[in-house]
Amino acid sequence: MRIIVLFDLPSTTYIDQKAYRTFHKFLVNDGFVMMQESVYCKLALNMSVVNGVKARLKAHAPKKGDVEILVITEKQFSKIEYLVGEKQSIIEDSEERMIIL
Repeated sequence: MRIIVLFDLPSTTYIDQKAYRTFHKFLVNDGFVMMQESVYCKLALNMSVVNGVKARLKAHAPKKGDVEILVITEKQFSKIEYLVGEKQSIIEDSEERMIIL
């Protein structure tokens, strides 16, 4: 499964800019990879992982702006069509790190 976070945060005041930077750092430290500006995704193995990530996102979301979460299957994610640009190879987000017990 993939967790996609889309956000639009205000950056007019210093406090808003600080909230943006703090949220951005949280996403990167939590393992999210940037797909586009203000669009980040993360690989999740099951719904319990998704629920944990959602809870952490709710705890770290800024007070102002819009933050949206979209959860899709890996099959749906693989059907993304690129109209302009090319698929980026993201090594950090591959399934090679997955350990099957």
